[in-house]
Amino acid sequence: MKKNQKKIILSILGIFLAILWANNTSLFADKSTQYNFLAHRGLAQTFDIANVEWDTNTATIIHEPEHSYLENTIPSMQAAYDYGATIVELDVQLTKDNQLAVFHDYDLSMRTNGTGAFSDWNMADLKKLDIGYGYTADNGQTYPFRGQGVGLMPELGEVLAAFPNRELLIHINHGDVQTGQVLWSYLENMSPERLNQITVYGDENALKYLREQNSDIRVLSIERLKQALLKYELWGWTGYIPEEIKNMELHIPLKYAKLLWGWPHKFVARMNSVNTRVVIVQGNGKWSEGFDTVESLQEIPKGYAGYIWTNRIDKVKQP
Repeated sequence: MKKNQKKIILSILGIFLAILWANNTSLFADKSTQYNFLAHRGLAQTFDIANVEWDTNTATIIHEPEHSYLENTIPSMQAAYDYGATIVELDVQLTKDNQLAVFHDYDLSMRTNGTGAFSDWNMADLKKLDIGYGYTADNGQTYPFRGQGVGLMPELGEVLAAFPNRELLIHINHGDVQTGQVLWSYLENMSPERLNQITVYGDENALKYLREQNSDIRVLSIERLKQALLKYELWGWTGYIPEEIKNMELHIPLKYAKLLWGWPHKFVARMNSVNTRVVIVQGNGKWSEGFDTVESLQEIPKGYAGYIWTNRIDKVKQP
């Protein structure tokens, strides 16, 4: 009797493990490698991520320039798309006259010939600044882009008009609910198809406001990411997709992504089925580390059908 019970238990366990394996394996998935790239700030100047803290002025630590593009400008975004990026990431700041300037730093003196916060400036005056003013690769001995960035700071509406059919990732950098409200004024009249090409990440309060206006808008914050992935890890082995993970963008360090149920192919397919985009990044996710060399792409599983974060679209994909 005990022997029969043992056989039954082992059989049940074997069936369970077989179902678990079949439900999460990527063994039989298509292994073709047509990668989708997300270009961080378009085609930008780069710097050593090891030297970055939360308040580092990255314009003062750039590598020797290999191209003439400046981040968060329409030319840099166009160049990124031309090189083959599927998505371009950009940052927005709320201005004094309630427009959204496309720029990363909260303090204008970090990169431009202006001073102070965006809340002190109207958009028209911001356009007069030189956004290339503060870049240096040699500790201030030379400033290779000084004088070349006047008039290049775009307003978000200009970016949306320049790329009406392109996917964009909008970062609410140093924002709040008011920034979310102003951003919604840019998005509210979009068609469902166009709105589905837009993802917003950053300030949780701003994202909460946006979701109240449209529950299908794709968003990402650290808080939402942690909550969604924790619940998925609890139940994902069954194929169940938690409500919290729907209509999101997931930025996941590759070394952690390998621990997710169904990684990579079934996980990405599950996320696609609920309008959630998967983006893998390098490092531990603290900073914007990307796959910036052809060699680094060798780390990515064959057939991975999600998106790849890069700071050097010109290096990983040729036009």
